[in-house]
Amino acid sequence: MHIWVDADACPKIIKEMLYRAANRAKIMVTLVSNHPLSTPPSPFITRIQVTQGFDVADNRILEKLTAGDIVITADIPLADAVITKGGIAVNPRGELYTESNIKRRLAVRNLSSELRDSGTITGGPDKISKQEIADFANVLDRLLAAAKK
Repeated sequence: MHIWVDADACPKIIKEMLYRAANRAKIMVTLVSNHPLSTPPSPFITRIQVTQGFDVADNRILEKLTAGDIVITADIPLADAVITKGGIAVNPRGELYTESNIKRRLAVRNLSSELRDSGTITGGPDKISKQEIADFANVLDRLLAAAKK
């Protein structure tokens, strides 16, 4: 198992949690981004910087992904593709994407995109809350525990 992180939009606190989990569980975590990132020195943490461009980081993650890998992303189309390839997709806010909820989430995302494009709604997501951080930690712990079995 490998954890892939769509790192450009991933909150710092979630990345730090993943660094600790990588070292504790001795599991590889790779951050993929368009921008340079600094990561702590660890044999379990790597980073890949890709060129700028639409979905370049997403495509790299999908290229490297194998069934059973975990992908941390808020990108709904990427999460959908991860699930289709047999991976596990988790939102940094603690939502586990599944075959049963991803198509609904994709439809809501597409509607929201249309509303933003028309100017009906503006702005992005709220700052990550303490509850969402705790939700992410719980999902991550469950996934890592299941991987040990």
